[in-house]
Amino acid sequence: MAGSLEQRMETFLATGNAPSNNVNLAQYKGLTIVAENINRMRYMSHFKAIHRGSFFVEMRTTEARQLLPDAWGFVCPVHTPDGAPCGLLNHLTASAQVTQPPEPKQLESLPFVLEKCGMEPISSVAESQLAHDVFKYPVFIDGRLVGYLPEDSAAKSTAYLRTLKVKGEDIPITTEIVLIPKKQICAQYAGVFLFTSEARMMRPVINLSTGILELIGTMEQVYLDIAVTNSEIIQGKTSHLELSKSAFMSNLAQLVPMPDCNQSPRNMYQCQMGKQTMGTPIHTWATNAETKLYRLQTGATPLFRPLQHDNLWLDDYPAGTNAILAVISYTGYDMEDAMIINKSAYERGFAAGTVYKSNFLELKHASSYFCRDPSKPELAPFIDDDGLPAVGAKVQPEDPFYCFFDGEKSQFVVSKYHGKEEVFVDSVRLCGDFSPKTPRKACVMVRIQRNPTVGDKFASRAGQKGICSQKWPAEDLPFTESGLIPDILFNPHGFPSRMTIAMMIELMAGKAACLHGHVHDATPFRFNEKDTAINYFGRLLEAGGYNYYGTERMYSGVDGREMTADIFFGLVHYQRLRHMVSDKWQVRTTGAVDALTRQPVKGRRRGGGVRFGEMERDALISHGAAFLMQDRLFHCSDKSEAIICTKCGT
Repeated sequence: MAGSLEQRMETFLATGNAPSNNVNLAQYKGLTIVAENINRMRYMSHFKAIHRGSFFVEMRTTEARQLLPDAWGFVCPVHTPDGAPCGLLNHLTASAQVTQPPEPKQLESLPFVLEKCGMEPISSVAESQLAHDVFKYPVFIDGRLVGYLPEDSAAKSTAYLRTLKVKGEDIPITTEIVLIPKKQICAQYAGVFLFTSEARMMRPVINLSTGILELIGTMEQVYLDIAVTNSEIIQGKTSHLELSKSAFMSNLAQLVPMPDCNQSPRNMYQCQMGKQTMGTPIHTWATNAETKLYRLQTGATPLFRPLQHDNLWLDDYPAGTNAILAVISYTGYDMEDAMIINKSAYERGFAAGTVYKSNFLELKHASSYFCRDPSKPELAPFIDDDGLPAVGAKVQPEDPFYCFFDGEKSQFVVSKYHGKEEVFVDSVRLCGDFSPKTPRKACVMVRIQRNPTVGDKFASRAGQKGICSQKWPAEDLPFTESGLIPDILFNPHGFPSRMTIAMMIELMAGKAACLHGHVHDATPFRFNEKDTAINYFGRLLEAGGYNYYGTERMYSGVDGREMTADIFFGLVHYQRLRHMVSDKWQVRTTGAVDALTRQPVKGRRRGGGVRFGEMERDALISHGAAFLMQDRLFHCSDKSEAIICTKCGT
């Protein structure tokens, strides 16, 4: 039984499926999630994610996806994906937490503490006569009625309870104290509700009466008066104060530079793209054995960043590069979100990346062992004496990868590398325990060099994503008066409709940071209409001898003449995303076909085709390209030969 239970648990954790006949679950699939460590942001957000469940994805109504006002401070309004899971896959705010079980002693003494506060226990109420009955607030602890509080002293009693809770005396600090007042209109059931159970969401705010942090719950905050800033505090009415103006956002949303200056969907896009950035997921490169890891070779710290970046120590896990950016429409290779990269910057290592992959080599038989075949000297350039590849060796597809002696067949076996591209061996380790038995399992980590190429995806931190369309020689790129050549050319048409003003501010702030040796604060809500960010950074640029608006005159890289336009020029932190053309390209002449329809199968891995649908057919008809259409729909698709009997026709 124990063996089968262990096996079932392993299967459940690996697949997330819980097939069950006698337990009625809300859903049977997708119950576990593999924590992907693409970069620090991705790994971090896994542990704050909350999903409504697969049932709601199929629902036709949008009700379940709505962001309700009472979720303020608990659920981030920015960090949710666009598309099918929008509003169903949410994330907790940076300061929200899930409660732990309270101390049993404090829980036991809670009714006695309430009695000290003036509560009449339920036992004494039963003895009083009905004739003297007046309204009293019922008191519930975790849904259990324990007594009654007089109407006139209920507010004072709950305030005293709150003071005890804040100090952590007699009452658990994770207690939720809700006083629902009695009203003359039809409203929620009046009473005093206390919640102490685990797995509730709570968040810290400042209790103004004590000046100490207090954890408040979801039901509780609806009946409290919480100010966001000091100027909003009304004496005698406001009871609490928010920790900061940006406390309602998740970790990732707080990493967007100045999100208050962007159009809302762009901040949502950045929350998604931040999780797909090639960065520094780990520091243990020499000893890791992850299935797949992305590494940015030249990670740099952003010069314009929010406070949250430092709070999370993200300088230890860089996930982007500072690029000199010129906002200019140059050559036409930058249309529709494409961007031109300076070829010299690329050669210097701009956004160079590596993909690490693990290969576990396992020998099935107990008497097998790794060893190079002594009768094949031609294996020496590829494999060491121990039968495994050398660290640092270059391995091409179909090269000999490792060699072992098969104890079952009593012969040497050479295995080839079945990857599709050239790799380098990063580390070789034998896996085993401290027993004298020979280990029959080895882990070979390989790394694939992935430098930026045409078709690779990049994005700024303002949701401005684009692909590299050309690596342009530095000699032909425009240059400034001081001889600076941009790393990236960004098309100005990306700004008007997207309204990513924060990226423009970042461009000026990055430039000012370079001039004066500063790191600028990009925390939201720091500037206002009277004291604007543009004015602040513009004056810093002026102090450094540059134009107030961040523009410069540039000279054509082709003929050297000054261009009669002011070019917006500065520094922006760019992210390289994991979507690379090397992983996406698909080509097929002939190959695997479906047994029934004789048409090409689907999928890049299987060497399948790309779907040529009705609309594509219409496009070819409208162009009059009859031969091309015959080629697509007949020769490259389900053209097949069959042998027919001339006598009976079968």
